[in-house]
Order: sequence, then C-alpha cells, then structure tokens
Amino acid sequence: MVVEDEQILLEVLQKKLSQNGFTVLAAKDGDEGLAKIREHRPDLVLLDIVMPKKDGFEVLREIQRDKNLKNIPVIIISNSGQNVEIEKAKKMGVRDYLVKTQFDPAEVLAKVNRQFGLSGATAAPSSDPIAVTAEKTSGQAAAAKTILIIEDDNFLRNLMVKKLTDEGYAVSEAFDGQVGLKKVITDKPVLVLLDLILPGIDGFKLLEEIKSNPATADIPVIILSNLGQKEDIDRGLQLGAVDFMIKAHFTPNEIVGKIKNVLKGS
Repeated sequence: MVVEDEQILLEVLQKKLSQNGFTVLAAKDGDEGLAKIREHRPDLVLLDIVMPKKDGFEVLREIQRDKNLKNIPVIIISNSGQNVEIEKAKKMGVRDYLVKTQFDPAEVLAKVNRQFGLSGATAAPSSDPIAVTAEKTSGQAAAAKTILIIEDDNFLRNLMVKKLTDEGYAVSEAFDGQVGLKKVITDKPVLVLLDLILPGIDGFKLLEEIKSNPATADIPVIILSNLGQKEDIDRGLQLGAVDFMIKAHFTPNEIVGKIKNVLKGS
C-alpha cells in the first residue's frame, strides 16, 4: 500500500513495485489511505508524512490503535530528514525511513524486499517511466527554449524533468558542475535550477561563472539545495541567484510553481 499525495512519485513507486512482482494499492491522502489499509490489510505500507486530510503521523496512530493493523510494517517516505521526525516515527513503530530527495526507486525496492526477506532490487533501466522521459527530453532540449537542471541526485533530477516536461517545458539536464556550465552556454536556457553540492565545479563557483559571463549573466538561477544555513543562503543570493530553495522544504509542485513565477517576472 502506497499512501502518497505527489501524483508523479505515486506513479513511479507503483510502476517500480508492480514490475518487480508486487500487487500495489494506492491512496492520495491520509483518509483514503487509512480506509484502504483497513479494507485490504496490506503486507506493507509506504507512507508519506505531509498529506491532505490526515497526515502520516495521524495515520500511524490509527494503525497502532487497531489490533488488526498494528503489526503491519510501515516505511515512511517524507520530504524531511530531520532527526526529530525520524525518531518520532521510530517510536511509533516505523520499520524504515526514506527522504524523498535522497533516494531512487531502486532503493525503495531494496527496502521493500528487505521487509519481506527477499533479495534483488534491480529492474531494467528502460522500464523506469521517469528515466524514459529524461532520455526523450534530453534529445529535444537544445532545439527549444530550455530549463536547465544541474543536479547530481538522479531521482530528484529525473523527477523534475518529468514534472517540468508534463508542464510543457523543454528540459536539459547535467549531472555535474563542469557539464552544467557548458550547457548553460550551449543550450541557452531561460532558467537554471541549480544544486550546490556537485561533482567537479560546485554550485557556488558555477553560479559565479554564470553571472560573470555577459552572455549568461541575465539567465535567472534558482538554487535547490540540501544546504540551508543562513550563510549559504546569503552567499547564493549575493552571487546572483533569484531564489534559494531547501530541498526538504518543498515538493516538486512547489518547485515548479516557483519556476513559473520567476519566468513570469523575467
């Protein structure tokens, strides 16, 4: 049972688990999720925390109060990786914990398999709907106005490629700072979504290079990073970023909303 309100992530998890032999039920809010858990008594629950109607902790409390449900293993999938939240979840009987911006579908499969005492967590790369979309998009990006995503986290990068493509944007992508800098020049993006901790050139240096080059200085850059200290935010904004978003604090929909607002005003 997957209880998750982000439609794209829900579809990815359903697809990945189904392809590997699991029967998957889905719900997009806490009320629906709890009702389906009571009706179907699944063998495992993947549970988001921040959801409409009932949040994940409320669902957990209801599960723990019900003698027919309390032994069902639960894996939390959350935007937050704060220790206080992880500890709270563990005290409520959660078996494992995944931070959305830090995992890929294969890791989810591995953790699910572990709960069932199974081995093997691989599926054909081409079967991943996000990866397929990324491949198609990368070939089209240079021919159209483009949003460039510079991010070394494969899952988050591919998720944002899928999300932005669904919104009608052309998307280019880079795994490291060196490739990203080249693509800023060659792809001429209308906006750059930039991670800070990257292989090769880090995000701060890359941003400095973008803003010091007259040919790219006017391209708006949104920083999307796990870093969230005041000095990091101040430095990013001083170097010319139009906004600084902390990964764990925003959903993909909110990131797309920010991109739309920036492009609307540019």
